[in-house]
Amino acid sequence: MNEVIRQLHERKSVRAFEDKAIDPAVKQEILLAACAAPTAGNQQMYTILDITDKKLQKELSVTCDNQPFIADAAMVLIFCADFRKWYNVYSLSGCSPRLPDAGDFVLAVQDAVIAAQNAVTAAHSFGLGSCYIGDVMENCEQHREMLHLPKYVFPAAMVVFGYPTQQQKERRKPDRCALSHIVHENTYREMPGCELQEMFDYKKGALTFDEWCRRFCERKHNSDFSYEMSRSVRMYLADYLKGECDNDL
Repeated sequence: MNEVIRQLHERKSVRAFEDKAIDPAVKQEILLAACAAPTAGNQQMYTILDITDKKLQKELSVTCDNQPFIADAAMVLIFCADFRKWYNVYSLSGCSPRLPDAGDFVLAVQDAVIAAQNAVTAAHSFGLGSCYIGDVMENCEQHREMLHLPKYVFPAAMVVFGYPTQQQKERRKPDRCALSHIVHENTYREMPGCELQEMFDYKKGALTFDEWCRRFCERKHNSDFSYEMSRSVRMYLADYLKGECDNDL
């Protein structure tokens, strides 16, 4: 197994950090690695917010589902899907750009998240732990105000970084589903109930499949934060779907 593959398999989410700063040169390398990520048409349809204001970082730990470890992280980056800058560039150059639409939104989100994963992988190579924070997509109105997010800028992912505690280093990485259930050849294959149960059998522990599934559904899919995330994302997405002149640009 080569070193890159080993590290990809080794990396896991870290939610407890040592009180240790990240060297500026290491931070620079992580950011450069993020910007080296694949990007649609080499457009880099993202903007990275480097959260250096500790008060703002603390506020984010509250607005992102009250997770104190966010405030303890040595580095916090928010990867914003950003089509606004391209619309502004086109307008500045005398083009007649159409208003950004749903396809632009999805493409920009892809760009942002790919850049984020490059940063996560680079950070791991320096011995840093990291954790994705999807909750930054929630509380649209509040985060727009806190981060000064204009229309066509969407906080696709927040990642917190820091040196993991010894307990976190030793913690076992969660298992993943078997490849046979995840990889479908050529076309999508609707899996029968027995295969779906088999796919998640490793997760249920001492519970029956139905017991585990009901609990997981209520904790994740039917949770308050899941409803809020969907509401907020609809708010961001609405700007792309209006199809009308936007004088705020």
